[in-house]
Amino acid sequence: MTGLSPRQQDLLRQWLPDATVEHDHSWGLVATTVLEVTSGGARFIVKAGGVSDHHIVRELQAHRHWLGPWTSRGLAPALEHGDDDAKLLVTRHLPGGLVLGTAFEDEPATYRQAGALLALLHAQPAAADNDYERRENAKSLAWLDGPHRIPAATAERLRAEIAGWPTPPARLVPTHGDWQPRNWLVHDGAVAVIDFGRAAMRPAASDLTRLAAQQFRRDPSLEAAFLDGYGADPRDPAAWHRTRVREAIATAGWAYKVGDETFEAQGHRMIAEALATT
Repeated sequence: MTGLSPRQQDLLRQWLPDATVEHDHSWGLVATTVLEVTSGGARFIVKAGGVSDHHIVRELQAHRHWLGPWTSRGLAPALEHGDDDAKLLVTRHLPGGLVLGTAFEDEPATYRQAGALLALLHAQPAAADNDYERRENAKSLAWLDGPHRIPAATAERLRAEIAGWPTPPARLVPTHGDWQPRNWLVHDGAVAVIDFGRAAMRPAASDLTRLAAQQFRRDPSLEAAFLDGYGADPRDPAAWHRTRVREAIATAGWAYKVGDETFEAQGHRMIAEALATT
């Protein structure tokens, strides 16, 4: 199969001997191949990571440890096979269409369901981390020290602000890491979740950053519906500001790295808006 290494192809033949590719859902910007296949009369999703991929292992960890509250309700794909070393996994295909770009993206009911779903994930056991904030600051500084198109004066202002931030202990919970309509499916009115390649233990508020920069910014009623479904607002103002700044820097830096100019422009806008609230 195109995009799979010999080792990955061997494993897939063992797991799904008669697999037939129906669709290639690969994104193209990252070294991950995503295939929709049929085998034995059932439909599956195959994800295979390239040499530089670090998302598959995260996704496997999420499936094994954190997705039970969703998979038990049929609201996330169930893991069938996985191999960390080969960077390969197979899940059951989840019916539905992406919310992104459809009328569902503008409906408060979608966000109310998404908020309730996220609350289930975040309600799992938390962990205290005294070093989380320092590590996240270091990541932001690394982005600023690397290649990007953030204006020099803005980059220096960001460095100065980060240097002055406190580094209090953080409460970490299982997070999705890319919580937005492009990773939500809707089927018969029910919202479900896909794509766990950025799943990790983080502060709960971090899962609101993509929405805050996009859909919530466009329509405050969507934010209100989301928080109604979630049950509360997990954003402490000071920690939320630090999170927004870090997310903005990473967005601008990553998008420049992969050549996504539209997303890069969003990152620059996010930086400007975050700094405006300093």
